[in-house]
Amino acid sequence: MNNKFEALDTVRSLDAGMNKKKWIKENLTGYVFILPWLIGFLAFLAFPLLRSLYYSLTEYTIVGDPSWVGLRNYIEIFTDDPKFWTSLKVTFYYVVFAVPLRLASALALALVFRKARPFTNFYRAAYYVPSILGGSVAISVIWRQLFSSQGAFNDFLVAIGVMGDRISWIGHPDYAIWTIIILAAWQFGSPMIIFLAGLKQIPKGLYEAAEIDGAGKIQQFFSVTLPLLTPVIFFNLIMQMVKMFMVFTQVYIITEGGPLNRTLVYAVYLYRKGISNGYLGYGSALAWIILVLLTIVTILLFKTSNKWVYYESEGE
Repeated sequence: MNNKFEALDTVRSLDAGMNKKKWIKENLTGYVFILPWLIGFLAFLAFPLLRSLYYSLTEYTIVGDPSWVGLRNYIEIFTDDPKFWTSLKVTFYYVVFAVPLRLASALALALVFRKARPFTNFYRAAYYVPSILGGSVAISVIWRQLFSSQGAFNDFLVAIGVMGDRISWIGHPDYAIWTIIILAAWQFGSPMIIFLAGLKQIPKGLYEAAEIDGAGKIQQFFSVTLPLLTPVIFFNLIMQMVKMFMVFTQVYIITEGGPLNRTLVYAVYLYRKGISNGYLGYGSALAWIILVLLTIVTILLFKTSNKWVYYESEGE
């Protein structure tokens, strides 16, 4: 009997070994194809991320070696860094106004371009261009000149009699942030294309049924278009919110965070503290704080999405 059981165990072991070799052979091609991505993920994302976490717990300047300080950087940021709170306040103010304005502009243009008209494709491409160029240094320089005291915006307001004296919009503490917000709203091409794709997925029969019931264009928009477009709105909201929290180039070129820190967004402050001043450990702590904060905000949006995002399959 013992010999019989030993033989069965041997057969099972051989079968398991053969199955394992077969599984490896069948999946080896897949592993080879994902290997470049896996190497890139580990080398350029996972390792720098963990390294940054380590640096955030050290006192590390560009001219010395990191020395372990634990949570001291985080404690100093929250208790003894007023500019940190200023940058958070400015960033939230920017996001709260810039994201809705960009999405509203994108949706309005998507509704206009939804139906095929002469030169529709040309206009779609033309309105998409700002999203490609909007984050460039060249556009930021042009924007800075446009809203300066001698810029074209002042020329226009003076010409139509709205104002008599010129002011520097980017140098005024009350208006500087709005020049950046307007620039953000102008870069609506990417969400516009996504809205267009979402609008094309709405069945025409729903509009016909609403029209038969006596609904006008405005009622159709709020009763048909908007509810069925909420998944696309939610996607655009998440993507644009993350993008706005990370805004850097436009602000740094146009105002450098001034005047009086009224446009000191978080990324500009992080750059000043971590790169310009050389406090890499402190800058790494700032980077991790905004990462955690963005994660929390995103989770909250997902948690509340079931209250206002409508998925057609859920209604069936």
